[in-house]
Amino acid sequence: MKKIGFLSFGHWSPSSQSQTRSASDALLQSIDLAVAAEELGADGAYFRVHHFARQLASPFPLLAAVGARTSRIEIGTAVIDMRYENPLYMAEDAGAADLIAGGRLQLGISRGSPEQVIEGWRYFGYVPQDGKSDADMARNHAEVFLNVLRGEGFAQPNPRPMFPNPPGMLRLEPFSAGLRDRIWWGAATNATAEWAGKLGMNLQSSTLKFDESGQPLHIQQAEQIRAYRAAWKEAGRAREPRVSVSRSIFALVNDRDRAYFGGGSSEDHFGYIEPEKLAVFGRSYAAEPDVLIDQLKEDEAIAEADTLLLTVPNQLGVEYNAHVIEAILKHVAPALGWR
Repeated sequence: MKKIGFLSFGHWSPSSQSQTRSASDALLQSIDLAVAAEELGADGAYFRVHHFARQLASPFPLLAAVGARTSRIEIGTAVIDMRYENPLYMAEDAGAADLIAGGRLQLGISRGSPEQVIEGWRYFGYVPQDGKSDADMARNHAEVFLNVLRGEGFAQPNPRPMFPNPPGMLRLEPFSAGLRDRIWWGAATNATAEWAGKLGMNLQSSTLKFDESGQPLHIQQAEQIRAYRAAWKEAGRAREPRVSVSRSIFALVNDRDRAYFGGGSSEDHFGYIEPEKLAVFGRSYAAEPDVLIDQLKEDEAIAEADTLLLTVPNQLGVEYNAHVIEAILKHVAPALGWR
């Protein structure tokens, strides 16, 4: 059994070929797709965060709106770029959104990927400390965020406050109990996956990672997941960690599916997402359900994970994306034992 959700980048374009032509379209359609996915029996609605781009950016208004419109589905991110975040303000926003959703947030955070502008986090007021990198800054922000989510008081109260204070040091409000256990780290390497395990975060592994062995993506991801679980166990964590992988998977069940995605086979490929850092990019799966089932049986990382996030082509509209999700749930998942 696996949890199956969707992951949307929330692209929009004014092109006549797009059904998502504005930021308003992207946001409102994201809410509608989450509602549709819940009705279909999917388990999660996840959203990517990119800055300076025609994509979803500030996640918490969207997460709160989805939480108010749904009742069961998990609501999350994959991922929030922590280079851009004030971890204390983020903790307040996350607590509020989680309370609105009834404790269903699953927040994926990370160092993030290359952005649309050079060192975009500088425009947000964040600069790495001397001798530190932007990745170090992201991990530092993440650690502060995790500590604040524990709900322990740390701020000295004003002896003459405007409103009465509870006794002792003060914490940020609103506080949502349990959210600390629902933070995920998007890891591009084995080392950062192990770091996440030591800190008690769940693990998200995307459709790409930095190449560490020359093996196909699914094999490298499976090795990453095993390294993460070993680090989690060594840290003495009591609860079971969660692990998700993202995949582009399309079951070709009608002529429209074949027109969009039936153009031939896809393979992993290697390339540079950053200078001097070779990455492996995962293949897309698009085939008739019986062929798809056989292909997915061979994916070692999906086998290792408890959660699968289906990347969706959001500009094709809510109705079609709901169909994409339903086709996997109906024609593929039961035969693989995921349902």
